[in-house]
Amino acid sequence: MRRFIITGAPGAGKTAIIRQLELDGFSVVEEAATDVIAAGHAQGNAELWRDPSFIDAIAHLQRDRQTRASCQPDEVQFHDRCVVCTAALALYLGHPFSPFLTSELERIKREAIYQSRVFFVRNLGFITPTDARRISFEETVRFEKIHEQTYRDFGFELVSIEPGSLVERVRVIKAAIR
Repeated sequence: MRRFIITGAPGAGKTAIIRQLELDGFSVVEEAATDVIAAGHAQGNAELWRDPSFIDAIAHLQRDRQTRASCQPDEVQFHDRCVVCTAALALYLGHPFSPFLTSELERIKREAIYQSRVFFVRNLGFITPTDARRISFEETVRFEKIHEQTYRDFGFELVSIEPGSLVERVRVIKAAIR
């Protein structure tokens, strides 16, 4: 199985790319952070990310989704973010790496869970706020830099997916996995 990560800063268009890849017949694994935030909002916690336990909640859900996602040995699977993104988020938020986050980072490296080439979706030059995405464009750019450096620090090669139409961005990804 070849698992590829699609990542980038908030609002860069990752979800649209993932949806299109799914429509094109690829197996996909959903992002965890947005669902953790939505659950927190439903419980009345509008600023869940202020608590360091937020990072572990995301990492646990990511691990659960990754281990449950099955596919055939020769199949390609796309993951909307992974635990390296969660490490970048911890750095961005100023939260320490917990023992669980550290162990997950070690596990994905030791078990070579993901392909070493990661599709890094570049920001579109603006951001559209949502209930889960409460970040300014300036902060998105800062997070994008932290995010990119975190992947490089963990030994991943980034394939830059530049701004463009959804069709163009998906075409670049499909060409890169051939």
